[in-house]
Amino acid sequence: MNSRSLSQLGKVLHIRSRRGKDCAIRYRLSLLLIMLFTLVGSGCSLLEIKLESGIVPLPQDQLSMRIFTREYSNTFYAGVESTADAIVLGSNDINLRSQALMWKIYSEQILSQTIFQVSPVAAMIDTWAFIAQMDTFFSQGRGTDFFGAKTMQVAKTSHQLLIDYERRMQGLMSKADFNTNKVFIAEYVVKQPLFDISFVRVSAFNDWLSYRNIRESDAITTFGSVPEVMSDMSDRMSMLAAQTPKILGWKAELFALHSNINTDKLQQTLQDISDTSAKFQLFMTESPEMMTDLTVDLRRELTPLLLQLDQSAAKNVALLSVERKALENMVIRERIALEQMVTLQRQAITVDADALVQRTVEQIFTEITQMIKDLILYFVLFLLVVFFAPLGLGVWLGKRISLKQIGKPQ
Repeated sequence: MNSRSLSQLGKVLHIRSRRGKDCAIRYRLSLLLIMLFTLVGSGCSLLEIKLESGIVPLPQDQLSMRIFTREYSNTFYAGVESTADAIVLGSNDINLRSQALMWKIYSEQILSQTIFQVSPVAAMIDTWAFIAQMDTFFSQGRGTDFFGAKTMQVAKTSHQLLIDYERRMQGLMSKADFNTNKVFIAEYVVKQPLFDISFVRVSAFNDWLSYRNIRESDAITTFGSVPEVMSDMSDRMSMLAAQTPKILGWKAELFALHSNINTDKLQQTLQDISDTSAKFQLFMTESPEMMTDLTVDLRRELTPLLLQLDQSAAKNVALLSVERKALENMVIRERIALEQMVTLQRQAITVDADALVQRTVEQIFTEITQMIKDLILYFVLFLLVVFFAPLGLGVWLGKRISLKQIGKPQ
């Protein structure tokens, strides 16, 4: 094989090698560009500023649990009040009336505490435990003779309230969960019985968590969204507005029943006043002239006193008017100052938020610029290593081969 054939063969191999390398370079370059666009795209996504509230709505089962539990409160209140009113109807027994009032007061106060807890699960468990405790208190515990012969009627109502509550809970959970919770309630009532009509107790929720081997952070994962929290507060205020007047009225009635006022003495005092009034009227009828003189003297002596009272009342009214105006001015000033303070705080928050956004954007663009510079540097180095190094090596090898061919004897 002569030198010309070897030279032609070298050229063909060089051309094929170069074409293969060009294809590999094009493939790697495409892959590098794809990676570059991907990185730039992911970097630009950092520019999307999202205001996450971190508020998670209540799960549907807990929301249903809260609704059904609070609807049950109306059933509980109606059952207790109707039974308490029925056992004292037509009775003059002060003790029986007092006991009925205490049952209404304490039972409804405790239910308001258990049913309006922040966590629907805690409210469900604690309300269930209290109703079961009250049922056991009147049927088997220390309250079996609290209402005497009428205790059986109270125990029947308490048991019916427990059955109604459990029926509602059966529709909110699986059969296995319901049976497990029912076993816990039965054990808890035995361990934590009620001792008197004041129903002093501790919450059953912590014991339930231990019984079910659940951490509190797992049982209470959220307090609900803003609308759910507002609805919860609205329910609380509505129940407070409905229950407070009733409970205050029952407490006043209970106080009146056990006050130190003796009914017989009160009746005697009223009779004495009536007798004195009758005697005074008889005296006026029998001595008209003396009563006329007495009236004149009283008018003459009381007139200066009445004038003084009039003047004092006028001064007090004027002073009250001045103080009212001063109070109105103070309220206006406080309201203006509060509005200004809120405006300043809002402006300060806006400035801080703008500065934070500006710093965030600047930092992101700085990082992206640095990343692009690094990628360009790596790309140039890649081209030098992959493209120019083989090309230079091929030229150098070609020159070496040519020099060797020239140096051989013909």
